[in-house]
Amino acid sequence: MRNDYDVIIAGAGPAGSSAAIHLATNGLKVLLVEQKKFPRAKLCGEFISPECQQHFQKLGVAREIVCSDPASISETVFYSSRGHRVSVPSSWFGERMALGLSRAVMDDVLLRRAAAVGVEVIEGASVLGPQINTDCVHGLRVKIGSEEKEFQARLTIDATGRARILARKTNHAHKHKPKLIAFKAHFQNTRVAPGACEIYFYCGGYGGLNSIEAGTSNLCFIISAEQVKRCHSDPDRVMREMVMQNPRARYALEPAQTTPEWPSASWEQFGRQSPTPAKGLLAIGDAAAFIDPFTGSGMLMALESGELAAEVIVRHREQLSSTRIAADYTDRYRKKFDSRLKICSLLRRAAFSPRLTELGVTLFGASERFRNRVARATRSPINAKRRSV
Repeated sequence: MRNDYDVIIAGAGPAGSSAAIHLATNGLKVLLVEQKKFPRAKLCGEFISPECQQHFQKLGVAREIVCSDPASISETVFYSSRGHRVSVPSSWFGERMALGLSRAVMDDVLLRRAAAVGVEVIEGASVLGPQINTDCVHGLRVKIGSEEKEFQARLTIDATGRARILARKTNHAHKHKPKLIAFKAHFQNTRVAPGACEIYFYCGGYGGLNSIEAGTSNLCFIISAEQVKRCHSDPDRVMREMVMQNPRARYALEPAQTTPEWPSASWEQFGRQSPTPAKGLLAIGDAAAFIDPFTGSGMLMALESGELAAEVIVRHREQLSSTRIAADYTDRYRKKFDSRLKICSLLRRAAFSPRLTELGVTLFGASERFRNRVARATRSPINAKRRSV
């Protein structure tokens, strides 16, 4: 294994792996470092919006994704705390259906593809921090087993998700007490409607349930840290006492049998962070911006930001250490994502308030055209314009 690369990427989720694939197929020397060994479970709604399938084609994994037997999802149905509903068809976002597929499967497919196109992959490596010389990031310091190693690169990418490991260590950001906690579990024998992703709103949060591969359903929900504390941090109790306050959630989950694993994560905030946290460092995926899960576009943003970063890097491949690349990436990132993040910030207040959610479901249910425009506003402006009605 070499010790100098064009690009080093920390984090092999969909953002990191997609960026690595795009860069390697354009002839760059790439190292991809991942803390876990794949396949592994990951907290996620495991909903793949229709636009993602175009990215799978570009990345060369479309066949492998289809052969993984994902569930087809034709609509997302939002249920208020009183049981009222409103539907958003998947066809509004593309010609193909949305998919339900576990992150254990999808991420493994992408990582193996990265290795196949020439990316050097290290799994089971803890990222200690960036390697910094004269205020510029020049690579990574990692720990593999009991051994610490340093790897150099002309450019480094933080794809470590909401943890933002590299960004935090470069600007010495402090973690704040989390206001929200998210949990995830796989279930058998739910009553989720065939072909539907169901979103449930309840006091203090919301959750989503949809089918994935092998006849399994994935439930991922978010709730206030205070509510979790009152339930003594027992995710099953949180689900039964809080999530199942929603009548549709109660109907869908009452007969279900869950696996013993409950991956969890705490959240400080939604929205955009700096896409260029330090000189020589770019951020992609959730490390750059965490979009509200109710939009169903988190996976799409991961793939889009990975591709965007790769496009900018390839354009500046002869001057990866210059300030031009940071300016170009920041400008293009804002143009692509800021609009949808602003729309989500407006919708967020309603998502955490049962009273506002009830009003929102009523308003969106009254006008399909209005519902269509708001739904498309959570995607790329180009795609939104192309699929207007």
